[in-house]
Amino acid sequence: MIIYKSTVKGFLGDVDSNRIDEIMVDTYFKRTLGRVSNAEVSSWRNSLTAMERIVGRSDLPSDAGIAIEYNIPATAKRVDFIVSGYGPSQKSSIAIIELKQWESAEITAKDAIVRTRLGKSLVETTHPSYQAWSYAELLKSFNVEVYEKNIEINPCAYLHNYNSENGVLNDEFYSLHTSVAPLFLREDADALRNFLTQRIQLGDSGETIDRIEKSEVKPSKQLSESIAMMLKGNPEFTMIDEQKIVFEEALYLSEQVKKAGKSVLIVEGGPGTGKSVVAINLLVAILNRNLNVRYVSRNAAPRAVFESKLTGTLKKTTISSLFTGSSSFFNAKKDEYDVLLIDEAHRLNQFSGLYGNLGENQVKELIHASRSSVFFLDEDQRVTLKDVGSQEEIEHWAKIAKANITKLKLESQFRCNGSDGYLAWLDHILQIRETANYNLEGISYDFKIFDSPSELRRAIEEKNQIAIKARLVAGYCWEWKSKKDPKDFDITFPEYNFSMKWNLTEDGRLWILKPESIDQIGCIHTCQGLELDYVGVIIGPDLTLNESGLLITDASKRAKQDNTIKGYKTLLKNHSEEGAKKIDMVIKNTYRTLMTRGMKGCYVYATDEKVREYLKGSV
Repeated sequence: MIIYKSTVKGFLGDVDSNRIDEIMVDTYFKRTLGRVSNAEVSSWRNSLTAMERIVGRSDLPSDAGIAIEYNIPATAKRVDFIVSGYGPSQKSSIAIIELKQWESAEITAKDAIVRTRLGKSLVETTHPSYQAWSYAELLKSFNVEVYEKNIEINPCAYLHNYNSENGVLNDEFYSLHTSVAPLFLREDADALRNFLTQRIQLGDSGETIDRIEKSEVKPSKQLSESIAMMLKGNPEFTMIDEQKIVFEEALYLSEQVKKAGKSVLIVEGGPGTGKSVVAINLLVAILNRNLNVRYVSRNAAPRAVFESKLTGTLKKTTISSLFTGSSSFFNAKKDEYDVLLIDEAHRLNQFSGLYGNLGENQVKELIHASRSSVFFLDEDQRVTLKDVGSQEEIEHWAKIAKANITKLKLESQFRCNGSDGYLAWLDHILQIRETANYNLEGISYDFKIFDSPSELRRAIEEKNQIAIKARLVAGYCWEWKSKKDPKDFDITFPEYNFSMKWNLTEDGRLWILKPESIDQIGCIHTCQGLELDYVGVIIGPDLTLNESGLLITDASKRAKQDNTIKGYKTLLKNHSEEGAKKIDMVIKNTYRTLMTRGMKGCYVYATDEKVREYLKGSV
């Protein structure tokens, strides 16, 4: 989708008549049924006035194409400004221009990351050159018209309010990115004009832009081959037992996508049954069939870890484009994808967007957007009040879409020492459901209760020395104080001389892989869908034991920053009984999930003494 299309002549006329922002607002409303904020309208007005001075005083052909706010298919990303035409070799060519109104920025120690003020906050974000380059790479990897017809793409960034005396963005540290996507600042107007006119020498009346907008979206052959090469020989992604059965069924359905109608495959499986293993293998196999496929996960942590593990000879940005969140499909076209692989489907929400105000239902939108969709889920891992992913919900929307529904189950347990007995015991002692597993007798799994968090920490540190695969996690019952003051600690027990920080940093998504993470405490957001050898779990004051031996959950003991139970007071007020059950489920499922991250063992400390004694008596 493109908000504005014209030629150089038409664009200059619309800006000169002061109509450009009005045209864009009207078009945006008609195409998306949404309204544009005053801040975005002001941004358009300022940046497009700056681009009018660039284009109007350049030697660009008057019939060169102009596009503004091009929404890259399969993403929520939009290219700010495009100029199209023919380059020196008479080949179709476009220039991508990332526009920023920044006036200042700070260097960071992270590749391609800068710190700048957005709104009222100072935040870390990607360098404008990297952003422009990454958009170009997305087009080269997935837009059929671009990679088959060899359309030349020339990315750059223009910060029309930024003076070069500030220096930071042109620092040598960012040279790798500015070399592939040149950076133009306030005084570089002539240089930007030269950049554009050297690459767009003849006009095309916007034909190249039209071709790109209407193009099929499929992975290039190079991308498919590179991902497959990375996966070969990686034992972490080897399928066994019924994983292979699910894999072949999903592959069969993907092969039928263009002749058998819409299909939905629901794959149920508990912790460690290999849902993600099957999903990643399917991603590669379907790519090799030249089908348009994506790996989708509501949780960012698994995506970041898989991207990291698959990164090799292929550019990380290209790999990242195969992995996406679940909130970018609310405006997708029907059957835009051949296959969507939805991992951790139990974490899907109803609405999308930062403020939860976009779309209608993520399950519905994912089914609508793909010919074949595969939902991997474990309903016992729904850990927020917003999680709506369930077999019932998926079947409901699949039937409305008239999709063929197939249901399979992954049974074999490869986590928790392959012990289904441990999982059944965990359900019993957390009082999620009654099972016959009252204790751990005869179950080969290393489970221990500790009387102090310091003892727990020492035990996990010892296990970590073996293979760097042991970590501490906790329920989100402590405020994130170190966010404001890096010298402060978040989780403290003075009586035990225990002080540690949350892992909730910019790199928190890769917490489970980083060796230094042994000094931090993880949470549900950074470990769900991932596994360790040993996990140490701190059960917070949101779970206590009453005199009758019942586990009591208390959402008020969660940190104020914990969005998993956001809105619980309103829920209890309007639906007291149903709300209490849902909150109970969220808190117990959170600890169930945390206590099943360890393949070899789980060590626990509970802040409530009665809970500690209860657990000891159940072992």
